[in-house]
Amino acid sequence: MSQAFAQLQSRLLTESHRWVVTGVAGFIGCNLLSALLKLNQTVIGMDNFSTGHCRNLDQIRDELTPEQWARFEFIEGDIRELADCHRVCANAEYVLHEAALGSVPRSIDDPIATNRANIDGFLNMLVAARDARVKRFVYAASSSTYGDHPGLPKLEHLIGKPLSPYAITKLVNELYAEIFAGTYGFKSIGLRYFNVFGPHQDPGSAYAAVMPAWISAMLGNAPLWINGDGETSRDFCYVQNVIQANLLAATTEDEAATNQVYNVAVGERTTLNTLFESIHELLEPRFPYLKQFKPTFRDFRPGDVRHSLADITKARTLLGYEPSHTLREGLAQSMGWYIANPQSASKPNAA
Repeated sequence: MSQAFAQLQSRLLTESHRWVVTGVAGFIGCNLLSALLKLNQTVIGMDNFSTGHCRNLDQIRDELTPEQWARFEFIEGDIRELADCHRVCANAEYVLHEAALGSVPRSIDDPIATNRANIDGFLNMLVAARDARVKRFVYAASSSTYGDHPGLPKLEHLIGKPLSPYAITKLVNELYAEIFAGTYGFKSIGLRYFNVFGPHQDPGSAYAAVMPAWISAMLGNAPLWINGDGETSRDFCYVQNVIQANLLAATTEDEAATNQVYNVAVGERTTLNTLFESIHELLEPRFPYLKQFKPTFRDFRPGDVRHSLADITKARTLLGYEPSHTLREGLAQSMGWYIANPQSASKPNAA
């Protein structure tokens, strides 16, 4: 954990602020909710349950004291409705905008729905947060914005051509944020997430991310598909690192740090073959039937980049961000949750 984040946590424990978390019943949103409530903050959360789940909120409630949970107000609403966005932003100090339709394959299957949530919804939240005069608007950007740019590691100022409708929507978010800064003086920060994983990540979705999908497949002794040769690589980032980046970005007092985008990752590249081996090593001792378990390889998936690796120098320098968990440390921390919540995917998993 970075010294800056340790100091911030100590300060927040003695200060009360009003935070908005959109997509609060989703994977990253509910983890942010948990972190903020444990710091005795007041949180107004909104979700329409299109991809989030009540069970996530129930599990977070069970982690907290009644006094901490009482600081949470839930609004069932939709970022595609401007009135809902105004309602959730009223009297807020900080907005953490996590609501979106994720997944490259989903965006290829339904680009209109992805556009409505990720662009229309994003613009609604920008307008509502601006009108409410919030101190800071922090939003979930994406490493997909780098598109076909071949350079490694990825540097924030060097992007290529988007490779999917999802990537286009995330690039448009950054452009809108830049325009709002120049036109209205509205301060925001975009966080380009790199393959986030951890507790509360849905393994039951047809578009499940690789980590919960693979663990679910192994636990259910079901087929596990790898798209391509397995040498595709990613910078896997444990969700606690993402929480740190969000809170540092929201509260930074450095003017030079605002109206920027930052990579949020670990800065380490892992192939899918290595990821499979790491998960298998953690599960096999507890589930002996996995001793002979092997993945099945198939064709590459449209819209996927071949390699991804973040340079996190900018976040370290301007935000004081320092990853607290490597891939293996994050897997070890979250494996218990994945095992307790297997929920096999209804469609073949893949990465």
